[in-house]
Amino acid sequence: MTETRVLVIGLDPAKIEGWDPAPVQAALARGRARFDDHGIEADWCLVTPGEDPEGAIEQALIRARYACVVIGGGIRKHEPLLELFERTVNLTRRHAPDAAIAFNNTPEDCADAALRWLR
Repeated sequence: MTETRVLVIGLDPAKIEGWDPAPVQAALARGRARFDDHGIEADWCLVTPGEDPEGAIEQALIRARYACVVIGGGIRKHEPLLELFERTVNLTRRHAPDAAIAFNNTPEDCADAALRWLR
């Protein structure tokens, strides 16, 4: 599975006001390790609302050919970010039309979300 590449799109915990980034960063590290455990190449695109997240997402999507794009719960579940979530899905459809789209529950289960579509 070493040729399989996944893009994870989520919020950058270090740049979100009112969040303690340490627990989320630790969970992200565990999530990255799970990709390694499965021999899956994973790129991460962590964005901040208000800092051109769409531009960063678009650049990440065109950087490589992805078998799956995982869109994180921080973007998907937080109602004020509904429009960003919709734009993220549409950017994915436009720039990675052959990629499966998956959704995680936590930063630690990104690999599990991707694996549902990579099997």
